Amino acid sequence: MSEISADIPDWRRETPNKFWDPGRRLLRSIRKYQQLKKNKNNIFELLGIKYWVLSHRFWSIITGAEIDLDCQIGGGLLLPHPNGIVIHPNVKIGPNCLIFQQVTLGIQKGGVPVLGGHVDIGAGAKILGQVKLGDHSQVGANAVVLNDVDEGATVVGIPAKVVKNNAI
Repeated sequence: MSEISADIPDWRRETPNKFWDPGRRLLRSIRKYQQLKKNKNNIFELLGIKYWVLSHRFWSIITGAEIDLDCQIGGGLLLPHPNGIVIHPNVKIGPNCLIFQQVTLGIQKGGVPVLGGHVDIGAGAKILGQVKLGDHSQVGANAVVLNDVDEGATVVGIPAKVVKNNAI
């Protein structure tokens, strides 16, 4: 089994496999919007921006996810079941992360989370406030993370506590 990189995005993880692939389609609309927004030089690019905004709204309704179009998301993000995911617009997500359903990455006391590379977040987890999740860390299902998580650590519970520390 090959190690998933915390630094180099694996863009194949975001490629839609079929038409009905809501998580990947939602991400694609965000990526295309951000790409066109940088280069809005002519009418066709402005029309493209409008198209991708509409596409984002459609896939957001289908998934029930709330992910801002200007969110800073590293390449290779996986959203296998994107329903109910809420990501604050200022959150930074590293490359090759995995986020399951009903996850919230939100603000608390003025700060937002920063996810390192290859961070896996289980269903229903809440990561709140100015916390940093280190590379290759894992958050268990329904955990509430209010403190930093070291590189390679696994946290579970409410509030989240380290159960395994595989420092890389």
